Amino acid sequence: MAWFKKFDDKENISGVTQMKSSVIRKITSDILSNYPAIAEYQDIILPKKEQMKLVKCHDHIEILTIKGEPLFFKQRGDFMPTLRLLHKFPFILPPQQVDKGAVRFVLSGANIMCPGLTSKGAILTPADEETVVALMAEGKEHALAIGIMKMSADEIKSVNKGIGIDNVHYLNDGLWQMKTVK
Repeated sequence: MAWFKKFDDKENISGVTQMKSSVIRKITSDILSNYPAIAEYQDIILPKKEQMKLVKCHDHIEILTIKGEPLFFKQRGDFMPTLRLLHKFPFILPPQQVDKGAVRFVLSGANIMCPGLTSKGAILTPADEETVVALMAEGKEHALAIGIMKMSADEIKSVNKGIGIDNVHYLNDGLWQMKTVK
């Protein structure tokens, strides 16, 4: 379900709009309620004086940019941080670590299977279903993808079959390669 696998900013962007301050306040409060860890860095991540733009793309994808840099994205649901933002502020999302064998599949956009989260080398931290998580690689410092839990951590351990996390944004996908938006 990788949303940006074939994403190309030249072809997929349908419009860029400057947002009103009331809309910015609403989005900022939603982001802060979903990611309370960024509250003390709010002035750095979401500065009040900077122009915030909403980039509308095909497939109902919306990207929030400040100074042209993509910071958050969503598809119908709530905004999620981009990997570039997550690399600067790694504490925004709860981490889930995959084993070394899963890395190349995750980097090609594959969803994360339960055995890749329960095997030796993987670290499964407690998280509920539908939680947005940072996918870490065994032995690496930075996240390699952002995903949405398809079942809780306890269910993943007990079932140990099927898709555990939907991969929505990964290193080197279309959103990662997206240049600044004018």
